Amino acid sequence: MAARTYLFVPGNRPERFAKALASGADSVVLDLEDAVAPEAKASARDAIADWAASASAAERARVVVRINDAGSGEFAEDLRSLRAARLALVMLAKAESPVQVAAVRSTLPDAQVLALIESANGVASIDEIAKAAGVVRLVFGTLDLALDLELDIAEQADGLSHVASRLAIASRVAGLACPVAGVTPQLDDDARLLADLAWSRRHGLHAKLCIHPKQVDPIHVALAPSAQALDWARRVLAADAASPGVARVDGRMVDRPVVLEAERTLQRAGH
Repeated sequence: MAARTYLFVPGNRPERFAKALASGADSVVLDLEDAVAPEAKASARDAIADWAASASAAERARVVVRINDAGSGEFAEDLRSLRAARLALVMLAKAESPVQVAAVRSTLPDAQVLALIESANGVASIDEIAKAAGVVRLVFGTLDLALDLELDIAEQADGLSHVASRLAIASRVAGLACPVAGVTPQLDDDARLLADLAWSRRHGLHAKLCIHPKQVDPIHVALAPSAQALDWARRVLAADAASPGVARVDGRMVDRPVVLEAERTLQRAGH
């Protein structure tokens, strides 16, 4: 099952790495970009390399490193550090073209790239980026895109609906997992967190970036199918198995799309 939550941790705060991995987040993003001041980026690379040297295979499999964008002076150093540390899960900040993805793969041939779409240029190239070799998922950088488009960050949803739908469609066409929704910066506002998640799900984004461990559990609970949904899904599959093509459940014809919906519901629950 694709990761539902990606928890950011500044790369220069190694004392937080273990706590993040123990938070229950599906993936942890060790950040070399926005969360790290320019003067601390070299030490952040060193901290991540030191962690990787003693990390277990299971821990390494859950860690993504967000690198600086391809136009940054830190880009090449980030890639060299990850190659030496043998870390291949990479979140590319400000992804704007397949050429940038190829630049990552030229240093890290086995890199699995999560392309962070957070600019108008990135939006214009979504389809090409999604199909680029090495890209495994698209990520929606809502706050940076809102700034680039001169949208009010507090009221960004309407202005970003078109982009969210484009991310979902491009991911589906390219055979990628569903896109990852952007962060909710309000740490003590579960209502806003869940409202943001609901908005994202309505647009086909069924995973989310997190900036604090306290955001992880509410997201997982919200994404889990209800008991009623699981019961419905099981009854649908049982009815279809008993009478393929002619079954009915709760007055609804059980055709192929209904069966697929039931299977997806059970998959979301880990069954």
